[in-house]
Amino acid sequence: MAIQIKTLDQLKSMRQANLLVRSTLELVRANIKAGITTSALDAIAEANIKRGGGISNFKGYHGYPAVICVSVNDEIVHGIPGDRMLMPGDIVSVDCGAIIDGWHGDAAFTVIVDPVDSEHAKMLEVCEESLWHGIAAGVMGAKISDIGHAIEKYINSQGEYGILREYGGHGIGNAMHMEPHILNFGKAGHGPTIEAGMVFAIEPMITLGSEKTKVLEDNWTVVTQDKSYGAHFENSYCIAPDGKPF
Repeated sequence: MAIQIKTLDQLKSMRQANLLVRSTLELVRANIKAGITTSALDAIAEANIKRGGGISNFKGYHGYPAVICVSVNDEIVHGIPGDRMLMPGDIVSVDCGAIIDGWHGDAAFTVIVDPVDSEHAKMLEVCEESLWHGIAAGVMGAKISDIGHAIEKYINSQGEYGILREYGGHGIGNAMHMEPHILNFGKAGHGPTIEAGMVFAIEPMITLGSEKTKVLEDNWTVVTQDKSYGAHFENSYCIAPDGKPF
């Protein structure tokens, strides 16, 4: 398994792409409210990426038709924006990517449309915090599986949640999806050793029920088989020259 090592200049370019993704997600998040359509959120994201001098790495990827993924309630990932209008209490996951100077950024968040259900809010907190536990474990000298082990350990310590098996994090660089595939579960101490210059997109996905999923007829939208609601958070980070996650 060959994992791409980036130079300092390449890491700086990747930072610009990821900063554009962050600003896009912040803008989309500010516009999430009852009554807005998911296609309207997509238009907001597309305009911001263009304004920031980037291009979408989602639109056209294996035929994907939009700039962002908007997944609602039992849709966990890869929901296609359309005419769906957000309703009070909806759990909304937004995934976004962008390219600047050939280098990719990728991130995601989940939010709840007011009013907020406490059980749903706790799930989001657990999912997001597990992301940071994974990043903290993915330091120079660690093994790739240490990331997923840390994610799973934290999630299991917080309650009964399903952790998606078929989907996970990935390397990222001059392509959006690169080696390695990073599971959100498993034993520590396996896989390649993490080195300076590597960049990973870590993305835990959990549900309130079973981890079993299926793909809808649009060939993209991933939903839970038991219709339980879920959450998805993602952040891209690099191993800086000093060996620390950044």
